Amino acid sequence: MNTNESNLTQGSLGDKIFRFALPLALTGILQQLFNAADVVVIGRFVGKEAMAAVGSNTPVIGLLVNLFVGISLGAIVVIARYTGEQNEEKVHDAVHTAIAIALVSGLTLMAVGEALAVPFLRLLSVPASVMPLSVLYLRIYFLGLPVILLYNFESGIFRSQGNTRTPLICLVISGVINVILNLIFVVVFHHSVDGVAWATVIANCVSSGLLLTLLCHQEDWTRVRLREIRIHGTQAAEIFRIGVPAGIQGMVFAVSNVTIQSAINSLGADIMAASSAAFNIEIIAYYIINSFGQACTTFVSQNLGAGKLDRCRWATKLALLQDLAATLGIMFILLTFGKPLLGLFNEDPVVVQYGYIRLQYLVGGELLDVIMEVLSGAMRGYGRSLEPAVVTVLGVCGVRIAWVLTVFARSHDYGTLMSVYPLSWAVTAAILTVVYVHARRSGKLLNFS
Repeated sequence: MNTNESNLTQGSLGDKIFRFALPLALTGILQQLFNAADVVVIGRFVGKEAMAAVGSNTPVIGLLVNLFVGISLGAIVVIARYTGEQNEEKVHDAVHTAIAIALVSGLTLMAVGEALAVPFLRLLSVPASVMPLSVLYLRIYFLGLPVILLYNFESGIFRSQGNTRTPLICLVISGVINVILNLIFVVVFHHSVDGVAWATVIANCVSSGLLLTLLCHQEDWTRVRLREIRIHGTQAAEIFRIGVPAGIQGMVFAVSNVTIQSAINSLGADIMAASSAAFNIEIIAYYIINSFGQACTTFVSQNLGAGKLDRCRWATKLALLQDLAATLGIMFILLTFGKPLLGLFNEDPVVVQYGYIRLQYLVGGELLDVIMEVLSGAMRGYGRSLEPAVVTVLGVCGVRIAWVLTVFARSHDYGTLMSVYPLSWAVTAAILTVVYVHARRSGKLLNFS
């Protein structure tokens, strides 16, 4: 099964890493642009309160989904390593285990989310004027969690083989459907946040359905046979061993963002709307950064399985350099055109002003995030997923929560609140660099188990 696409253990690395990362970055960016379409349609055709309601749900959704997105990263590492080892049977078992985990996790998370929607939003201090719309959007969104998680695991299977184009194509198709349904439900039938929520659920059904169909017709080791979908204990244990810490790392960001979102909500509807708009712009930079981190994970994992340690180290260096270069470019674009982009979401000058403040703090500090993402990705590729999770808990969650409870509590200012982002990235990047260098020099990175 050694196609040129799936075999990341031979040939030049630089161009392969870039070809892997580019579609992955575009997938994240387009996904966010399609999600931003929800906010744009709501902001233009419904109102500021509805726009704030959609934005206030972001931390809650991230908190519940990120754990299982992290587990899907564990599936990528395991399947990629087995591919590098040229072990067809283990690849088959890991693929079917990943699909089973996605389905079971999605249904469980849907039930938990429906039960806890209102308590979660109350913890965020969502204003009473926004609460009914926030609850409505969140409950509908939770109904789509099984297909959302399925898409993430299916995408992971393709990415473990070096294929990031197929998930991108499926996303484009479903994203166009999402935008069209947004306009139909809100503009034509005059629905509110429920319209964009149902559009999102339907679009995710399309994307996950397309990927599952393609996996069922694959002509390699990753082919899915529906009757054989079940959890294999050995492969599940490996996926969870790597994926759970990665998921915790993602949840840490969500937990800290829940704390920050609660602080944002205390500053009023204008700043809530501004942060919602800015988030949909700044996240573009994150997806570019994260794509090289995921590339590093996949390349390191396959080459580790093949026993090519020099390529593991070289892949990490190239991913870091390419990520820094790409991030510098997107930083310049977003800071130059930030205000016009914010105006697409809401023309209120107060919303634009506060939104640009957030962009300056977050986009301006993204180079620190590059170090975090690539080094975390490399360590996951080596099978060392616990260390970056622990460092993130200390450096991101700890710093942000402490800042909100102390500094922001004394200086109730939006700029003061936003400054915690680059600060927490700096602390985490410094600690993670020390941990990575020590693990590499001591040989611990090569101890996969």
